Formats: sequence, C-alpha cells, structure tokens
Amino acid sequence: MAIGPRLELRQGQALVMTPQLQQAIKLLQLSNIELTAYVEQELERNPLLERQDGEGGGEDARDAFDVAEAGGDPARLDLDGDASVVSAREAMDVEADGGDSGADAYSYGGEGGGLGPSDSYISGRGGDMRFEDGESSLEQTLSEDLSLRAHVEEQWRLIPASPAERLIGQALIDSLDEAGYITESLADLADRLGTPPDAVEAVLAKLQQIEPAGLFARSLKECLGLQLRERNRLDPAIQALLDNLEMLAKRDIAGLLKICGVDQEDLTDMIKEIRALNPKPGLVFGGEPVQTLIPDVYVRRGSDGGWLVELNNDTLPRVLVNTRYYTKVARSKPDAKNPAKGEREKATKNYLSECLNSANWLVKSLDQRAQTILKVASEIVRQQEAFLRLGIDHLKPLNLKAVAEAIEMHESTVSRVTSNKTMATPRGIFEMKYFFTASIGATDGGDSFSAEAIRHRIKDLIDAESADDVLSDDKIVEILAGKGVDIARRTVAKYREAMNIPSSVERRRLKKAGLLPVG
Repeated sequence: MAIGPRLELRQGQALVMTPQLQQAIKLLQLSNIELTAYVEQELERNPLLERQDGEGGGEDARDAFDVAEAGGDPARLDLDGDASVVSAREAMDVEADGGDSGADAYSYGGEGGGLGPSDSYISGRGGDMRFEDGESSLEQTLSEDLSLRAHVEEQWRLIPASPAERLIGQALIDSLDEAGYITESLADLADRLGTPPDAVEAVLAKLQQIEPAGLFARSLKECLGLQLRERNRLDPAIQALLDNLEMLAKRDIAGLLKICGVDQEDLTDMIKEIRALNPKPGLVFGGEPVQTLIPDVYVRRGSDGGWLVELNNDTLPRVLVNTRYYTKVARSKPDAKNPAKGEREKATKNYLSECLNSANWLVKSLDQRAQTILKVASEIVRQQEAFLRLGIDHLKPLNLKAVAEAIEMHESTVSRVTSNKTMATPRGIFEMKYFFTASIGATDGGDSFSAEAIRHRIKDLIDAESADDVLSDDKIVEILAGKGVDIARRTVAKYREAMNIPSSVERRRLKKAGLLPVG
C-alpha cells in the first residue's frame, strides 16, 4: 500500500468553550462587588448596555429597553424540605409586624436565639467577633481615623521648642513606622542633621510625652516602659521583668521569680499588667476605613416557620439593553449614491449586531448566575437547617458532591458559586464555604458529625478547664467518645494545634502562672 497524502472528512462531537460560555462561568465565581465592577466595564465598552437607575421609566422606556435584573425570586424553604417560589412583595411582607423593610427587616428572632439591631455577629472559618450593647454603630465602623502622623504633628506643635528642636522633631516624626516606633538610630539621625546626639535625645524625650504613651520608642522594652511610667508603675521589680522579656516569652517563671525578687502572686500581677499594655500604640491611628461585610444572600425565618432565602438585590447590578437604537440603525438603508458611506453603515451594523449579541448574553448570564446562587444557597439551608435552629453543635458534614447531586449540577459549578460569597443567617454572616466540612464518624454507627462542630466542642471543653483539672488529648477523646464521637487522639491534637491551643502540660503551667484564663 502506497503512502501518500490524502484528504478525509470526519464527523465528531466536541465541547468547545466559547467566549460567551467562559464569561458565564467567570460571572459565577464573582462576588457582588466584583460583579458590579465587571458590569461597569461592560457598560463602558458596549453602547447598547445602559444602567437601570430607578424603578420608573414609563411606557416609552419599556418599549425601548429590555429590562434585565441580576436578581432572582426568593425561595421559601419549609421544614419538611419542600421549596416554593414566592413573589418579591411576599418576601418583603413576611414579617407583617415589622412594617419596614429597612435595617430591622433582617433583625432575626424567634427560635434558636435571635440577634437584634444592637447585637450583630460576624463569623467565618477564621474566627468570630461580637459587638454588643450598640458599641459598634455604622458611623463608628466607617469613620476614617486621624492618621498617626497628623496626630503626632498636631501634638508636637503644642509642645514648647526652639526652631532647631522643631527641625529635629520633624525628622524623628518622619522616621516613625505605623506601629509608632523609631526606625532610624539616633546616632545616624544626629549625624545626618549635623547636631549632637544629646540634642536628639532631648527632643525625643519631649516627643515621648505625646499620647498615647509608648510612641517614639526604640524597642519593645522602651515602649512598655513608657506606658508603665505614665501609669506610675515602673518600679525596680517590673523594670527587671522588662529587662528579661525573652525569659517571659519562654515562660521561665522560676527564673523570673529569682531575678525580680518577688513571690508568685506579685509576678502574676506584673505579668497581667504587661499583658494589658499595647505593644504597638501607633496602630490605633490611621489606616483605611473598615469596610462593612455585605452578604450576597439573606436567610431568615418566614411567618410560616420555614426559611426564606433571597439574594441581596441592593448590591446586584441592573442593566438595560437599548433595542430601539439598534432597530433604528438596522432598518436604515444604504445610500446607493455614496458607496463609502454605505460601507461605513454596513460596518456600523455589524458592530452593533455584535454588541447586541454580547449584551443579550450578559443579561442571560446575569439571570442564570442569580438563579444558580439561589438554588445552591437554598440547598445549603435545607441541609444545614439544624445548625440554623440549634447552633454550631448541630452543623452537619457536607461536601460539594452532595449539594451538586441534590440540585442536579456539576461539582465545579457549586464550587464556583460558593466562592467569594457570604450568607447572612440568624447565626451570623458566614462564607458559603463554611458550611462544607469533613465528617467525623459516630461510635454507634449513626449519623456522622461535622469536623467544625467537633472543633467547637474541643474548644469548649478546654475553655472550661480549671488549673487543677487540665484535660489531656486522650481525656478529650474519652469525653467525646462518651457523646458518640469516634475520633482519634492525633485528630484531636491536630484540631487543637490548628486553633493555636497549647498542650495540656503547657496549659497547666500557664494557668497556674495566671497567663491563661481559668474556666
């Protein structure tokens, strides 16, 4: 058989990732803030896309535009697992007694412990933070603090000084880092300014009078000493403790007792005083204003006892497609007398046709994204309903595959949907990824336990310890086994170390020295 080139036709099927499909996949994993930025770019690029600024617009606007909202209808989940779609107005009128859809519309109450307007809870995989009694108002959270430099310069102007001292003082202010420490040696600074080191020392002493105490220190020891001096607590014993901070870091209690010449009770009190000081006093100033965490999904109890899941439409972009302008250009006939003009009109029509397809695809992608997020969030709420009612001890083990199979989607889609998304629940604001945890088996072969719930139980057991009754890892395993949890000692140790909790031997020593709270 001769070998030579030949032409063949073959028919086959292949999955092709078109740019439109890639765009839809990209939109899935964006948070609401990132999505808004992306849509803003599309608005600048595509002349047929326009922003919907309000709900009104009249009949002409409705005729001219196809309205696309990147939102979806909220889903109501009953406790028996059934889900039904309700209208947006029904969603806002669920709390009939509230009468307002403002800030109190999502003040959760009822079964399982509620959170009111003055008691908000923000949580994630890395920890939690609670603000109570209205101590953290929105204005306090978002207010921009005075910068460290501005504060120091304002105070320095109020301190009497000569022109030469003003110059030295400004050089010292310029060498401050964000924590409030001097970053340049006084010898180098004196040499650079051509002044005696004693003059720089004298100005530094004046600057160290600026509040808060501890600013313009050259070391941690000096920073803590300035704060103790301001409190009139810098006696020889505590000075000896400051001179041996490395021994305190190593928790060499016996050596410190000998060096400081005090008894156990006095040393414990001195350590507590030092722990109450601020090692970085400059950090209380400046920085960027704190950004509030805006959830992507709201979950709240309905009037019928079920769970209402809805998207946060306030943060979702809304776009319009200007079909009137496209229709007007498309219907225009080419000028036969001016071929050049006809070519330009043809190129314009082709360009606008591409823009229309892109705009329509964006509208479709936004709607599909909203529906997918709502579907995934609803399934998470259904799976973790016990956690929402009873707390973290009832968090169930959950993986992407279980959710994907329940809603008939691919695992990768669920993974993208839950990335960079947060959910506001009666228990606080959580990342969607928080609800996916590994499982710990049960001793009796029953339902498994969530790894996150077991970590929480281990922390509660350790927090309740006394100085005379510190639990070893083996003892924790025994206690958990008595509650039906099948867990190995090495797993307990791994979870404990992940939470930065010392071993039982270390905890016993620290509790007796007063360095750890006693439950």
